[in-house]
Amino acid sequence: MSRKSSIAALAIAASLGAPGARAQAPAPYEATPQLVAAAQKEGKVVWYSATDVKVAEGLAKLFEAKYPGIKVQVERSGAERIFQRINQEYGSKIYTVDVIETSDAVHFVAFKRNGWLQPAVPSDVATSWPKEYRDPDGQFAAYRAHLSVIAYNTRLVKKEDAPRSHADLLDPKWDGKLVKAHPGYSGTIMTGTQALSQALGWGYFEKLGKQHVMQVQSSTEPPKKLAQGERPVMADGNEYNVFLLKESGVPIEPVYATEGTPMVVGNAALLKNAPHPNAARLFYHFMFTREAQQSNSDIGGLRSFHREVKEKPGRMPLSQIKLLNSDPAALEGQVETIKKKYEEYFGT
Repeated sequence: MSRKSSIAALAIAASLGAPGARAQAPAPYEATPQLVAAAQKEGKVVWYSATDVKVAEGLAKLFEAKYPGIKVQVERSGAERIFQRINQEYGSKIYTVDVIETSDAVHFVAFKRNGWLQPAVPSDVATSWPKEYRDPDGQFAAYRAHLSVIAYNTRLVKKEDAPRSHADLLDPKWDGKLVKAHPGYSGTIMTGTQALSQALGWGYFEKLGKQHVMQVQSSTEPPKKLAQGERPVMADGNEYNVFLLKESGVPIEPVYATEGTPMVVGNAALLKNAPHPNAARLFYHFMFTREAQQSNSDIGGLRSFHREVKEKPGRMPLSQIKLLNSDPAALEGQVETIKKKYEEYFGT
């Protein structure tokens, strides 16, 4: 799954995130009987996640079935809202979250620099993850990846009339017929906006903003608007919800644009002041197991970095998709500019 540009970007981001001299990553750890017993004694883990609520809760139930007596409290929100919440809580020394996962790699650069993460290397990360998708100091790893895609409702749009590129979305025939998510709420869309602005220029967004686009918040929402028939085409939104809807019988089809499709990496980490440290450690280990990752792929539609996970038949292999990668190190300094420019064209 690696691409040279994303390898370089993540390496730069990791080095920028280091608060000082690079620390040695801790030894990989297993879900030992001792850890399980200590986690069951705590009985709870709090997980802040930017993954779609049904997918996140599905993983939580899988964990609860495997480790009875430990309840997973899923707090799902958009990546940018989670980032704000963590900053507010840790800034006020309020420690309620154990494990965090968002779709904006910039967040983990900031969390690491602030010293808020607890280094931990689950055994599967050590043995099955490409080095470019795990922090060299062991403070976080890529829990998931997905794409931000164009898609359309096949009952409302014929295949031969469907857009094939980002440029096609600027056709007057799509005026008032598009839906897209907001980079001020969604880490997926923030990442995708940076990637597309680099590939196509801000002029593309200026023109797209004149298409009377339906603006929603989360990247999970545009596929659902297509499913409900509220708009025939989505300009962006996450691929995994498109997979889930399509495979449940909803008439929706993804489009991998000729100019390229943004790939979004979702990192996960343990929080240093986790209130349930053993349950957090066990849950964090479980998130990266083949069992959890295969479930995320099969049932959740997510892309996995685990080398033993197999893609579900019928889904477009990443090797056949032109990918656009975002640079987390560069994005960190561009977030406010991206929000400002975006709102200039699309409103708040």
